[in-house]
This record gives sequence, C-alpha cells and structure tokens, in this order.
Amino acid sequence: MINNKAALLFAAYAGVSGVVAQQQTTWGQCGGQGYGGPTNCVSGTACSTLNSYYAQCVPATGIVTSTTRATATSTVTKSTVTTSASASASASPPPVGSGTQFAGINIAGFDFSCSTDGTCNLNGAYPPLKNYDGANNYPDGVGQMQHFVKDDGFNIFRLPVGWQYLVNGTLGGTLNPTNIGYYDQLVQGCLATGAYCIIDIHNYARWNTGIIGQGGPTNAQFVDVWTQLATKYASESKIWFGVMNEPHDVNITTWAATVQLVVTAIRNAGATSQYISLPGTDWQSAGSIISDGGAAALGAITNPDGSKTNLIFDVHKYLDSDNSGTNSVCVTNNIDSAFSPLATWLRSNNRKAILTETGGGNTSSCEQYLCQQIQYLNQSADVYMGYVGWAAGSFDPGYPLAETPVQNADGSWTDQPLVQLCLAR
Repeated sequence: MINNKAALLFAAYAGVSGVVAQQQTTWGQCGGQGYGGPTNCVSGTACSTLNSYYAQCVPATGIVTSTTRATATSTVTKSTVTTSASASASASPPPVGSGTQFAGINIAGFDFSCSTDGTCNLNGAYPPLKNYDGANNYPDGVGQMQHFVKDDGFNIFRLPVGWQYLVNGTLGGTLNPTNIGYYDQLVQGCLATGAYCIIDIHNYARWNTGIIGQGGPTNAQFVDVWTQLATKYASESKIWFGVMNEPHDVNITTWAATVQLVVTAIRNAGATSQYISLPGTDWQSAGSIISDGGAAALGAITNPDGSKTNLIFDVHKYLDSDNSGTNSVCVTNNIDSAFSPLATWLRSNNRKAILTETGGGNTSSCEQYLCQQIQYLNQSADVYMGYVGWAAGSFDPGYPLAETPVQNADGSWTDQPLVQLCLAR
C-alpha cells in the first residue's frame, strides 16, 4: 500500500510541476519508504527527511535531517536542523533547534454539533471517552493520544469543547460539575501522556448567533468562563489556553480588546506562565491575519505585567480550494500565500505563532501539499512553534479529513496515511 501511495504522490507532483526525470524540483518528494521517484534535487536545494515515509527537496539553508527514536513497536523519525554554509542567506529562514517544538492533533468530540454561528446542541456532543456511557463503546480519545505520543512522536493535543457544554447551556453560569468532569477526563488523559494540552472553546466568537462583546454575550460572561477554567488548571504547566476557535466577521479592534480581557483574567486567576493563544478574525486564517488587521491588533495584547511572554498567535490554514477544510482534494501548500509572509512579519516583530488546525483528505494531492507545508514550518521553527492536525478523536475514519487511527485486534493502532506520511515525527 505504501508503494502505491508513494507512486500516486509522485505522479500527482509530476503532473503539477512538470518534474524532469532524475531531478526533483524545490519542495518535491525525493525519498521515503516505498518511494521510487527521483532522489536528486535541483541546484540550490537538498533532500531533507521529514519522517521515514517522506523526504523532499528544500532550500539548502536550514536542512532538516532525520534521527530515529526506537520504541517498543515502531521507529519514529524526529527532526534536527543543520546549516549549509554555501546556501544563499535568502534561500530560507535561519535554522533553529530540531524542527518545530510541537507536533500533534486535535482530539475532537466535545465540540460536535457546534455550528459556525456559535450554536451548540448539548445533546450533540460525542465525547471521545471510551467508557463515557459505561459500555466501553465510545471512541477512545485517551488511547489515541497514548498511541500518537508513543508511535508518532506527538507532544501536543488540542481538545475542542463547546462553551454551552461547559456550563450546561446557561450563559454566565458556573462550570457544570458533570460536564466539566467528563471533559476533565480527556484533559487528564492528555496530561498523563506528558504532552501539552490546549483547552479550546469551539464557538467562533459567539453564543447562539450573538458575537461576544459585539451585541451578543458580554465580555464579562466570556471572561467568567475563562476565569473558572484558568482557576481549575492554574497549577498545570502544560495546559495551553486556546481563547476561541475561528472568530469570523468580527470587528478586529473590538475583538482584540475582548481577548485582552481574557488574557488578563487567566493570568490573574493564577495561570501566570502558561501559553495563551491569540486568535484573530477571518477564521484565524494564516493568509489574512496581516491584511485584516489581526496581527497588529492582537500584537498589542499584553500580560498584566506589560510583557508579551507566552502570548502566541493562533492560526489555521487548510489546503483545499476555498480554505474551508471541507474538501478532500488539496490545491496549495500555502507557503507563498500565507506562511512565508507571516513568518517575515513574525520575525520583524519578534513574535511566534502556532498552527492549530490544518489537514486534508487522504489523497495524493493532500499528501503532496501538506508534507510541503509541514516541512516549511519545520524550517521556520524560529517563528512557528508547531502544528496540530485536524482531526482525530470521535471522527469516524470515513470522515473526509479524518486523522483518526484505527485500533487493531492486538491493541496496536494504524494511522491514516496523511498522518503517517506528513504529520508524524
């Protein structure tokens, strides 16, 4: 199956770029298990290994090379970065560390039935907790995370949840003991793996169609739920506070003021040093955060002491034709249109970002473009902290963008091709 997949990937790339036999172009595949295409790269690039299944031709500065980490069941490839003295200084960003600091996946389910207008049906949540109903027949999100850490080298998970679920449908209410108890099982399962765990309120800057602080729920109501969450997890150094999922059609200046209030509340609740995500408008698009004013507005947000320590820009980017993340065919690697311009801005402003949603179908086009995108992020680890794929958890493996692993009869797990090829370390 790997041989067929690699052949399809190369054929797709050749059709798009007109690759010449025996010499691969920049960002083209040049190696990996089962790969049978060109292994020589064009001048100015070199073959760089992303993982054991995929290597590609990248600009020669900041080459990502591989080392391996043995586990009880598999060999997982991790990245290190070296410098080529002969490369042009403008060829790519300066090499830093060992690729991005973080790699992981969304463990979805508590957010199911949340619509883009901020409406969440309480009965629609499908928690990725194996024994949620006492019959061990729900998706095993904790088991998935254990597998991803052990076999794929992941070290961060995003745990989406509906605001309504947390407070059992009562706007401005306290965290519901039953519901937060279930959600906390997933959080604790995540923390037990040693990974960082992003608490993500998945409401699109809304509650039942009303925009937070802009005619809908008040800022005080939104701040209150975050104060409760921050108080609960203040002592957990690996909790990451993801303020909101995909705000859209908001006044960015007003929204940034709301986010500032949340940041201040989280810090004042005792979570003084954990990472906090700063989400902009336009669905958090990495391609528009500069042009829509999000970078400038969010860039002014500070901690109570005036610093900007651990305040991280939170971006999303899909690879389909309309950036919706709803199509299984990918058409771009987003490098020139999004990640390269944003990297330049981040360096100029001494800031960092994390990509908390990205993905595509298990198709040859997505294998090609997503691997290219991830490789660029690894090259740009001085400003990009990591990437989190969408999505596993309660998604059925038949979902077009599924990254949900399948558990085998012997207890082992089989990854989706896109995870194995592009996301795994």
